[in-house]
Amino acid sequence: MSILFAFMAFFMATYLLVITHISMEKMNGEILSFQRGHKPLPKRQRHLEIYSGADTHRYGGNGDPITKIQRQTSTFQWKDICLDIKTRDGTRRILDHVDGWVKPGTLTALMGPTGAGKTSLLDVLASRSNVGVVSGESFVDGCVKDISFQRKVGYIQQEDFHLSTMTVREALQFSAIMRQSGKTTKKEKLAYVEEMIKLLEMDVYADAIIGVPGEGLNIEQRKKLTIGIELVAKPKLLLFLDEPTTGLDSSTSWEIVDLLKKMTAHGQAVLCTIHQPSTALFRRFDSLLFLGPGGRPIYFGRLGEDCETVKRYFESNGADPYPPGGNVVEWIIQTIGCTPGSTNLIDWPEVWRNSHELVLINRKLDHMRKALVARSSFFLTGTKKPPHRKEFATIFVVQVWQCFRRTNLHYWRTPSYIYSKIGLSLFYALFLGFSSFTDASSLQNLQNQTFNVFMLLTLASSFVAQILPNVLVQRALFEARERPAKIYSWPTFIISNILVELPWNTLSAILIFLCWYYPVGMYRNAISTKSILERNGVMILLIWVYLIYASTFGYMVQIGLELTMMAGNLSNAAFFLSLMFCGIVSAPIALSQIWSIVWRLSPFTYLVDGMLSIGLGNVLVTCSQFESLHFEPVTGGTCGSYMASYIQKAGGYLTNPSAKSRCVYCPLKDSNEFLAAAGMSCMNRWRNFCIMWAYVGFNVVMTLFIYWLVRVPKNWKGKPEEKLDGSLGAKDELVSEASEPSGASHSERSFVKVSGYKEESPQTKKRGRSDDVELVQM
Repeated sequence: MSILFAFMAFFMATYLLVITHISMEKMNGEILSFQRGHKPLPKRQRHLEIYSGADTHRYGGNGDPITKIQRQTSTFQWKDICLDIKTRDGTRRILDHVDGWVKPGTLTALMGPTGAGKTSLLDVLASRSNVGVVSGESFVDGCVKDISFQRKVGYIQQEDFHLSTMTVREALQFSAIMRQSGKTTKKEKLAYVEEMIKLLEMDVYADAIIGVPGEGLNIEQRKKLTIGIELVAKPKLLLFLDEPTTGLDSSTSWEIVDLLKKMTAHGQAVLCTIHQPSTALFRRFDSLLFLGPGGRPIYFGRLGEDCETVKRYFESNGADPYPPGGNVVEWIIQTIGCTPGSTNLIDWPEVWRNSHELVLINRKLDHMRKALVARSSFFLTGTKKPPHRKEFATIFVVQVWQCFRRTNLHYWRTPSYIYSKIGLSLFYALFLGFSSFTDASSLQNLQNQTFNVFMLLTLASSFVAQILPNVLVQRALFEARERPAKIYSWPTFIISNILVELPWNTLSAILIFLCWYYPVGMYRNAISTKSILERNGVMILLIWVYLIYASTFGYMVQIGLELTMMAGNLSNAAFFLSLMFCGIVSAPIALSQIWSIVWRLSPFTYLVDGMLSIGLGNVLVTCSQFESLHFEPVTGGTCGSYMASYIQKAGGYLTNPSAKSRCVYCPLKDSNEFLAAAGMSCMNRWRNFCIMWAYVGFNVVMTLFIYWLVRVPKNWKGKPEEKLDGSLGAKDELVSEASEPSGASHSERSFVKVSGYKEESPQTKKRGRSDDVELVQM
């Protein structure tokens, strides 16, 4: 007890001493870091180059990069979008019958007070919503969205998710290679990246390391990179932006919106959420979709010259006159009663629901859809062959290679992981090897080498602990940005991350083999049995597959969990059982029936069998003086005749069989008898190697299955099927009647579904004049 308390006091004192003198890592601040040989030009030289005309094409002219942006012709429209989520108190509606569209060449603002569901609507429209029940319809050129929709749109999130070890240019190139059409050559993709770098004016820091927030790129540079990653993908349909100006100063916000205006002038369709912009910034938008509390629409339409259209709508429905020189957005929010201290006696969502403008919008939506379907080249051909659709732009092999290449770069630029992996392999192997450094082949040496193998297997838990944080970093980036954007598939993510461990596992296996196998003395057994090449080769292969098993096991336990602590506890428990019942601590014959099953299932059972049979098999044993049994034979006989029957049954040998006195008996003749007592045999070395690969394959398959089961969004009801007219079949509606909230009856809707189309209900027809055939001009 006193010794334990002494250890505790020593460790606590050491801990206090260390934390006192070792300070926390200091933040470098937002200072750009570059790769070797990629530092930017000095300020003066760069200044002279810019004003000498080297970069004048950036700001206009025939070489303006803005002209390189892919022109869009598709119209995106949505009708009667609702989102319901389950809460403790029942069902809560987040979005309530939202209609609208985005045409090419228009910049549409999605606005509303905090909690109005702006981001939720953006996620639903971009097919990124994984929570709640979504109802309603959305179309591209009058046709239902297919599986390729998510990769054909750009989605710029409010948060900037990037792999911190990549450079700006590498991040853009990865997005271009993975997301542009496979028919485009790699040279063309990389050239387009350079054009976008010029467009976004990122030349100066194109080769800078991205870094983590607070280090590396600043907020403005990160936001430009986020926009650039979507632009280099050449989105064919439209661009979604979730509050791109949040956290930016006024000048930077103006530059971002100015860039969006340039893009729309070239035919880009943009839907952008923005939080209370200035009047000058707000006037740069073409259209407005304003949501009120509860996700209920309050206005959708053109802003008009100097926002006169939207002002006229609110004032004509009872709002106070717009104050001269005021902020339009703040005036709208105050009008609907969403500012502190403001009062509102008008139900603006209900005013919109009964407005003449909504009637015209519904007519416009139906008219647009029918016109777009009729104009579609797919339907004009009359062919029944579906249009070319692919969920991902590149094939699986290209995805795996590009992800492997990027992850390998990430590992290379994260030296702490590599150093810890190599250092652990090197020093731990040297320590174990020289702890059993001996020339003897005695019984004690066999025991020492056996437990040396046992200690080597404990290295697996440390390797797994090193892998777990890397899994979380890669998974967080994939699930936050890359999976919703359909950059690559989730099997690609898992397989590429597993493959990237192979080079470092190979290097670690070579180091362990050299630093452990030779010092521990097992190579002498290979020399004595004249099987140096086979034994050395099989041993290094077993060490290699052991490290691969440890890394794949780490991915398996972490891939479905949120915390590394949980995965670490689970892996430690599994390794403890595998080690305790691998045949070293307790012989299989001494185990009960249930623990015998664990012994059979443990992968270390076959690994120990293979390593010990290769390292110790077919070697003669020489007992030391203390390990030999000394006795006197029966009077008149020799030691050999006296022990013949016993040796035939129990094994062993006599060192002096012809002697008639002072017999010396060794319990083991060779190491095979020692191995047989633990159920091991040299004949099973290749079988054990193949079994270990079976365990590796099991880990990989289970990693894929667990990720699919726990992390992949699934649509158990199936996806809607698109017909030739772009409609949905009655049995393939987006939401079944049973899944609709009880509070949303058909009488509340502005249209009903009939044979795949939605016609106006009587309630809708009553809202406007029956002879009104004017359509909203947007």
